[in-house]
Amino acid sequence: MARTLAFFGAFNPPTRAHIDLADFARKTVGAEDVIFVPSKSVYILDEQKKGFAFSDADRIEMLKTIAANRPWMRWTDIEMKQPEQPKTYHTLCMLREQGEDPALLLGADKLPELDQLWCYVQEMADEFGIVCMDRADMDCETLIRESPFLTSLHMQVVHVPDTYKNISSSRIRECLFHLHSLRSELQSLLPPELGTMPADLMKNR
Repeated sequence: MARTLAFFGAFNPPTRAHIDLADFARKTVGAEDVIFVPSKSVYILDEQKKGFAFSDADRIEMLKTIAANRPWMRWTDIEMKQPEQPKTYHTLCMLREQGEDPALLLGADKLPELDQLWCYVQEMADEFGIVCMDRADMDCETLIRESPFLTSLHMQVVHVPDTYKNISSSRIRECLFHLHSLRSELQSLLPPELGTMPADLMKNR
């Protein structure tokens, strides 16, 4: 098994599920560490059609903060530095050129996309290896077994706990937007001198 798992994604923002399941996969396959590879914010907005994207700098800072106390976790802004969003295979090659020994780590939700939407999948499987994290609502092994293309790939399946199935970046963004909206409404209802003092005081109740 490769020394490093390369975990690609928006991480918009990174969640407990991203972190805990990456560590679980790392331990399961015997890798030394996981390197998080966030994509460019312009790609998240223009290609993935997300309604909001934290800036490249903000997402790197979040990953950097999380990694500070996790020796197994690393991050790179290698994709953010490229003029255009690179293909995953090309990024894996760039990581290899930097001395890394990466295998691709992905979630089961990506499996249906590999045949039609991804490029150089066979090359990634042959040269780097693919580790797929199962999900409670998606059975990796069934998806692979029913697809001649997926069956042909060198792929290792990791069955992860379903504790995190309701945790997603989109849900976090939704909560943050509601929080921002409620804070703005609260400020409009209170005398300006109080700011958000009542809400702050209630935290201790």
